[in-house]
Amino acid sequence: MINNPFITKGYAGEALFCDREKETQLLLDNLQSGMDTVLISPRRYGKSGLILHVFDQLKKIAPEYHTLYTDISATSSLNGFLDAVSAAILSAFPQKTTLGKRFFSFLKGLRPFFRLNEKTGAMEVHLELVSQIQKEATLKQLLDLLENAPEPVALAIDEFQTITEYPEKNVEALLRSQIQHMHNVRFIFCGSKRRMMVSMFNDAARPFYASSTTLHLHKLDRDVYGQFIRRLFDEEGRSIRDDALEYVLEWTRCHTYYTQLLCHALFNNGAREITLDVVYAVCRDILENLSENYLLLREILPTQQWRLLTGIAREGSVKQITASAFISKYKIGSAATALRAVQSLEEKELVLKHLSVDEVSYEVYDVFFSHWLERDF
Repeated sequence: MINNPFITKGYAGEALFCDREKETQLLLDNLQSGMDTVLISPRRYGKSGLILHVFDQLKKIAPEYHTLYTDISATSSLNGFLDAVSAAILSAFPQKTTLGKRFFSFLKGLRPFFRLNEKTGAMEVHLELVSQIQKEATLKQLLDLLENAPEPVALAIDEFQTITEYPEKNVEALLRSQIQHMHNVRFIFCGSKRRMMVSMFNDAARPFYASSTTLHLHKLDRDVYGQFIRRLFDEEGRSIRDDALEYVLEWTRCHTYYTQLLCHALFNNGAREITLDVVYAVCRDILENLSENYLLLREILPTQQWRLLTGIAREGSVKQITASAFISKYKIGSAATALRAVQSLEEKELVLKHLSVDEVSYEVYDVFFSHWLERDF
């Protein structure tokens, strides 16, 4: 039962999913035609929700497909990658199915450790693999299982750029050598670190060069998102005034996660009519609740990084990060200091860099953090 229609995690069906019609169709076309896809977007733009929506639609038009999703962001080695893929297979193929039986038969020889994740309710698998030869052989066997499944398989690997940080140095080449010969499995390689993902799939010296088509996920259309929000309130016998809705979309910058989170809080507020004053009050509450978390960041960030972060927040968006007026206004020191600071903040995912044909701009990654900095500093 969904008591609040504004979902902030996972996927709860087509009715509670906003737009992404073009992206959905492109991914469906690629899956059915055998084309692998690279899906790139900043964190919390709705990447995983889109994948689950695509899988839901795929089941309706091509029910023979098996769909697997795994997030490898928490993995730190090839062993962790194998655990994540194994857990996805375990979830997708019950033991009574043909491939499930093969999978469990395969696992017996590895003496796996099973554990229920109390937060997600999903079964986790840990394989006790020691040697590199054993890890590589296990990877091949897992992929062969999927390749030899009686029906086609769609496998989405989220935060795929994580494999570049594994201590094993040949993971990219190892995976590519296996995947390039697979025809029964369609892959969606997802990632939030754009520079790393673009390099992996567009650098001619890298194993995955030109192996997939690329889809960049952007913010939802403002008008479409506004209609979606209004519909969800209307369907529950609630209403939101025009000026309140405009403020919601402006304050959250149409960023999917933060828009959903604010609307979730507005719905929980209980007001039958969402006015501008109601939105103001809920926004204040959100920032107050997050204040202690943000203050901790101030304690651990170097002074110049904090000043740069504050400057970007106050400006909303900065195009000339090394401009003398900006550096002087926020006491950052020098252009070289600003460049070092912004690079470090990008790596920490505190600053988001936007690229276009004409310009580069920077904004604070966390929209609520940006408003908190603007308000209190």
